[in-house]
Amino acid sequence: MHEHDLPISEKIKYLQDTLFTISGKWKLPVLMAMYSGASRFTDIQRNVAAITTKVLSKELKDLEEHHLIVREVDRTYPQTISYTVTPYAFTLKPMVDEMISWGKTHRLKIADKLA
Repeated sequence: MHEHDLPISEKIKYLQDTLFTISGKWKLPVLMAMYSGASRFTDIQRNVAAITTKVLSKELKDLEEHHLIVREVDRTYPQTISYTVTPYAFTLKPMVDEMISWGKTHRLKIADKLA
């Protein structure tokens, strides 16, 4: 069954699942930083302006629980921790790119109305 054949109640349920997984101010910006190659905690934090250490730590744990990233611990001294975007997380990228495009268009539309 294709998505367009689903009853509206099923569509809403799946939409809510998606929103639950990626909702909040920081999850998508963190993923965007990681899509562009940031993999260490400090690299991600540097790329996502204004995110606190505590919030970034929580968001990384949430993304890991949803199988969107993998936390890798290198047993060197000092210990190195890096994060990798999973192939599953890349299935979100087309939607994220569309959201960026829509956001750009929306920002211009709102700016035109205010001018």
